[in-house]
Amino acid sequence: MPMQKYEYMSNVWRDGIFENKVVFCTGGAGSICSAQVRAMVHLGANACIIGRNVQKTENMARDIETARKGSRVLGLGGVDVRSPEALAKAAEKCAKELGAIDFVIAGAAGNFLATIDQLSPNAMKSVIDIDVLGSYNTLKATLPYLVESAAKHKTDGRTPPANGTGGRIIFVSATLHYSGTPLQTHASVAKAGVDAMAMAVAIEQGPKGITSNVIAPGPIAETEGIARLSKASAKEHAKGIPSGRWGTVKEIADATIYLFSDSGNYVNGSTVVVDGGQWHMAGIGGQFNYPDFLLSGETVTGVAGMKKSKSKL
Repeated sequence: MPMQKYEYMSNVWRDGIFENKVVFCTGGAGSICSAQVRAMVHLGANACIIGRNVQKTENMARDIETARKGSRVLGLGGVDVRSPEALAKAAEKCAKELGAIDFVIAGAAGNFLATIDQLSPNAMKSVIDIDVLGSYNTLKATLPYLVESAAKHKTDGRTPPANGTGGRIIFVSATLHYSGTPLQTHASVAKAGVDAMAMAVAIEQGPKGITSNVIAPGPIAETEGIARLSKASAKEHAKGIPSGRWGTVKEIADATIYLFSDSGNYVNGSTVVVDGGQWHMAGIGGQFNYPDFLLSGETVTGVAGMKKSKSKL
């Protein structure tokens, strides 16, 4: 069902700032990434979203198109970010049909809850492959197009870019590894790798005009992550968040617009944390009784994103 504007972006942004630009997004059918893309499309961009589930990805593409009359959003399902070849073909199709790739969001991720005791080598490898190698494959597939876009859309920070902005990538990460998070070893290691990659891209590709940054969402309401990985209610969880509430997808989309727009010209190699200050609490928000739940040896229950000890990812 189409969303109302204020559900996916603030009213402060001027219409048309991404006119004739193209955004390529992995994980684009997900609740957070789809809001990021929807906001870009509302502001003039066309888009290509990538996902594994064909029907879900194609349906989301049609839904995102409702953000702006006349927009074009390609939904390329059946694409696994762990396949460099599949992503290269997707990027080529996007550029051929929409004319370019100016912005990239590397948002595909995998996660569940598991202690190290429960975490199999295969499960660990799968998360690393999806998050780290998937982000790398996304970068490699789109980098030639980003270099071309950056060359066309240069800015000196003193005058408005004649052709708008371009040549920018955002890696969607997390705050799990900042202070350490139980049951999230796999995701923490993966996201630390994603952060390191984003910084390397900023250093190496910055001289070509490309900007590479990270958005690290905290707990975002009404998302798959909250539904699968948290058994605490919003009220209970909010006790561990200085801002006193879960975030919204709109707030992640606003950060995306900031980094991709003229306002983010000189932001490169940075991490924008959008979590209401939660990571500074260095706690787990009362969701589990630490360390008792670890010492008990009991299996985690009550959440959809649980990793069972005998299951194979």
